[in-house]
Amino acid sequence: MSRFVHWIQATAIMWGAPGIFVVAFLDSSVLSLPEIADLLLIYMVTTHPSRFGLYVTSATMGSLAGCLVLYYIGKGSEMLLKRRISTQRYEKTLDAFRRHGVMAVLVPSILPPPAPFKPFVLLAGVAEISVTRFSVAILIGRGARYVIEGVLALYYGERAMAYIRDNGMVVALVLVGLLLAGFVAYLYWPRTRTSKDR
Repeated sequence: MSRFVHWIQATAIMWGAPGIFVVAFLDSSVLSLPEIADLLLIYMVTTHPSRFGLYVTSATMGSLAGCLVLYYIGKGSEMLLKRRISTQRYEKTLDAFRRHGVMAVLVPSILPPPAPFKPFVLLAGVAEISVTRFSVAILIGRGARYVIEGVLALYYGERAMAYIRDNGMVVALVLVGLLLAGFVAYLYWPRTRTSKDR
């Protein structure tokens, strides 16, 4: 496996932005390549700072494409899950996921590895969350994560990954807190405006 990882890293570096896209796609879909997309992004932004936007966009779109593959696999695996989980627990899980599915995908998509992510993507497919809402959640979450990593790469260079390992969870939780606050404000704001208009 380590040989394959080294080969894919070397190939991705040679390809540049398309390489990051492919690695992010594979990591978010059929393979598990923890930290590889993050390390590649940091290395490439450090090497070519002017291509920051291109690399962040490539990583985000690659991750979205990979997540959509898992999402559709989840859509087709409903019967398999029903066999493995009791009907009551299955329905309870899906109901909760349908109510909070977007946030249940968005929050783990921001968190750095080794935080679990793929089970939430599969469940989003099983729960049949709208593909538009799902895609927006992934774009916001993964986009925010890769932008933060890119900015850290600009400031810290190759030491950015060490910084993320040491402080990544704190940074991610602060970002999640801000997103949740924004989400609550968005839900609350139209009601206050409507009540004032009356």
